[in-house]
Amino acid sequence: MYYDGHVHTPFCPHGSNDTFEKYIERAISLGIEGISFTEHAPLPKNFADPAPAKDSAMLYSDLHHYFQKLQELKKTYQKFITIKTGLEIDFIEGYELETEQLLREVWPELDDAILSVHFLQIEGKYFCMDYDENVFKEMVRKSGSLASVYKQYFSAVEKSVKHSFNSFHPLRIGHITLAKKFQKLFPADFSMEEEINNILLNISERGMSLDYNGAGVVKPFCGEPYPPSWIIKEAHKRKIPLVYGSDAHSAKGLGQGLEQLEPYAKLTSPLLLDRAK
Repeated sequence: MYYDGHVHTPFCPHGSNDTFEKYIERAISLGIEGISFTEHAPLPKNFADPAPAKDSAMLYSDLHHYFQKLQELKKTYQKFITIKTGLEIDFIEGYELETEQLLREVWPELDDAILSVHFLQIEGKYFCMDYDENVFKEMVRKSGSLASVYKQYFSAVEKSVKHSFNSFHPLRIGHITLAKKFQKLFPADFSMEEEINNILLNISERGMSLDYNGAGVVKPFCGEPYPPSWIIKEAHKRKIPLVYGSDAHSAKGLGQGLEQLEPYAKLTSPLLLDRAK
């Protein structure tokens, strides 16, 4: 029995058409005791989606239907599984005010929320850093080096932790090492240990938790969870809760990466299996 705190839905433009019911029925069959649906929140209205397919997030016009559907599902499945209504919120430097306005609006509907960085600005242009290896290659070229992209990414993550959205701040940081999604194509010959430890220190001081994200395990150019083992151990030292999340974009993706969790379950238990707060 475990909890999956990071699951996407048919409202995701870059996901599958699998229904909520298909996700839930599969979760029950896998022995999952609770699930947080955390769809990509609508991007700020004055922010142009930089992804080539313009498919990074759900539409603002779908929010009401999304929340309404989850309320119905909670009632339908309440005897079988715990369902939480959540969103994955993008921290976009330069759009903090617009993000706070959205959080203020949706906060009464939310049981759960993840704060993630997907977009970085280089030479005045925003990029969706995890879109594909070609976009990432262009980011490296424009920024001058892989190290520069990594530094900017971890700087943005640290800012997301430190930033105050007043009483509407998500308490879980999503896929903290997403910059390593294409590491087999772009191997790093440098260390980000100091930057990551600073982020962990700030997460600990703010009483936040980490997304233990299994999606990196199945990404062909990554091959490890977000975060990898050494960060799990450092988080444990700082008593930072880790919440398992499959980051599934289809029903079959539920449970992905769990095999990587097993070696650390005794070390961090019950932290790795903490329920989302």
